[in-house]
Amino acid sequence: MAPTLTEPARQTEVYGEYDVVVLGGGPAGMAAAVAAAKSGCSTLLVERYGFLGGMGTAAGVTNFCGLHANVHGEIRRVVHGVATELLERIDRLGGLNTPHALFGKTVAQAYDTAAYKIAADELMTTAGVKLLFHALGAGVVMASRDRISALLVETKSGRRAIVGRAFIDASGDGDLAAWAGVPYEKGDGAGNFLYPSTMFRINGVDPQRAGPAWEVIPGLMLRAEAEGRHRFPRKTPIVRPQKSGIEWRVNLTQLANAQGNALDGTDADELTQAEVLGRRQIAGVAGFLREVPGFERSYIVDIAPQVGIRETRRVRGLYQLTESDVLDCASFEDTIGVNGWPLELHLKGDVEFRWPKIPQSRGFNHLPYRMIVPEGVANLWITGRCASMTHEAQSAARVTGACFVMGQAAGCAAALSLRGATAAADVDTAELQSRLEAQGAWLGHED
Repeated sequence: MAPTLTEPARQTEVYGEYDVVVLGGGPAGMAAAVAAAKSGCSTLLVERYGFLGGMGTAAGVTNFCGLHANVHGEIRRVVHGVATELLERIDRLGGLNTPHALFGKTVAQAYDTAAYKIAADELMTTAGVKLLFHALGAGVVMASRDRISALLVETKSGRRAIVGRAFIDASGDGDLAAWAGVPYEKGDGAGNFLYPSTMFRINGVDPQRAGPAWEVIPGLMLRAEAEGRHRFPRKTPIVRPQKSGIEWRVNLTQLANAQGNALDGTDADELTQAEVLGRRQIAGVAGFLREVPGFERSYIVDIAPQVGIRETRRVRGLYQLTESDVLDCASFEDTIGVNGWPLELHLKGDVEFRWPKIPQSRGFNHLPYRMIVPEGVANLWITGRCASMTHEAQSAARVTGACFVMGQAAGCAAALSLRGATAAADVDTAELQSRLEAQGAWLGHED
């Protein structure tokens, strides 16, 4: 048992009082904050970095997944609302790529991270969201066993308390919910998480010579390993061009501890190990890429500010989305939008995709409101990759598209809860659906 010490009691300065407090500035948190502010709530968005975007910027993902679905063989955009507003702003800044095909079954859409950061700032300002950057969540103060009264944060100005009427956990790790005592699960129940990665970008690529290099790189990897010149942390590479063509994004690392298990993003020591290991792996991958035609003069232009975490805590909600919900394209009466991404399981040494039947199926599942309502706390919503899902289902609905959907629903629901003085679990879902559609969201009603 680790030794402990007793901290002296302290009086914590109140930073402010708000209707809605959102922890985490990724897609889920941004959508939640905008939706709440547009509903007339005073809204504060708290972010640990000095910019928004979550894994999309801080972890260098540079790729929107899950905005589209393969609907009976036709690829359609299925996530709208706040997501559309953000993408339009990125596009006006010249930072949005045309969607590109993946596996012949769906598309993803790349973007420039600098444009994303600027567009996100503009979106928050226009919506009337107040921002607090460089603030790390540290705990909560409970008004009662089932109600949060304040979020505690550490800032360069010292510890502060943020008093709120409603709280939205978009931290990705379920931090706020865990501090409030909500039950959660980690990994597959046997200690296995989806493996994290460290993303990086290279520059100096000759786009004409490189061509569709993503088609030949897997074969070159196999040859390099067979000849003993390189060893790769995983088999399936993601190496794709950014809009300029001379810059490419690379996702080819996999971060494991000494036992070979995925590193835990909620363990400070393991997170530290992951950062060092990720950069070490990047050096090796970058050396290999310089053997690829068109990449001879390439160089690392950016390593993401943090490790890309795919899974840590999954908070227990009123409903837990399952693998069969995703693969069978489930419908729910309390739908708040849809997920069109397949299961994407980052397993030891590789990535496994499991798809709904394509093109026979509609290619998307509804996301029920109940999966963003936690057990036992009346004024809290959970959204993004820490929402209520099984290990397998989370591998699909953790991506950007579903995060936008859950976040926008949480923001609207918080506003309705405050207006009607009801608990999160008692929000009228029909009214919530009407509010979401009024904000441009699509709920997945095919008629």
